[in-house]
Amino acid sequence: MQLMEGEREEILACVKEVLGENSKTNENLIPILQQVQAKLGYLPALAMEKIAEGLDAPAADVYGIATFYNQFRLNPPGKHEVRVCLGTACYMAGGNITLESFERRMEIKEGETTPDRHYSLDRVACVGCCSLAPVVVVDEEVEGKATPTRVDGIMLALEEDRENTGKQESEEGEKSGQN
Repeated sequence: MQLMEGEREEILACVKEVLGENSKTNENLIPILQQVQAKLGYLPALAMEKIAEGLDAPAADVYGIATFYNQFRLNPPGKHEVRVCLGTACYMAGGNITLESFERRMEIKEGETTPDRHYSLDRVACVGCCSLAPVVVVDEEVEGKATPTRVDGIMLALEEDRENTGKQESEEGEKSGQN
């Protein structure tokens, strides 16, 4: 994924800070990765390269650990995070079809973030709302009975929110320019 303006500097500063707070041993690799992800929201390739340099470890080893554990995220989270439940009840009620519907609408695959970083799409094992299957969690809001038609409604609401937010930001910019 392409880095956004100013992000390279933020990544470098974050890795430098985290490496400075920890002893530079391979035993600290996982805690270092966790701390960097906590600060950045994900583990960009540049961060993993710099961590490898800082620990004097092969970059492939750092990447291997980051991809082995599912706690690590290699793509930045979107402004709106959509998580589709694929636990047994949701899967049986069509959760996989719901996931495919989101993939088509967002034009990304599960585990990815849209290029504009507005949406990210992930699967989860269970949300704990089996009676509402299939379930989707949008940001922190649980959406039950998420059929493909419901996916269209969820996406429409998110797009309307995006347009309204854009209008508000441009109006605020015009007001501040008049002062």
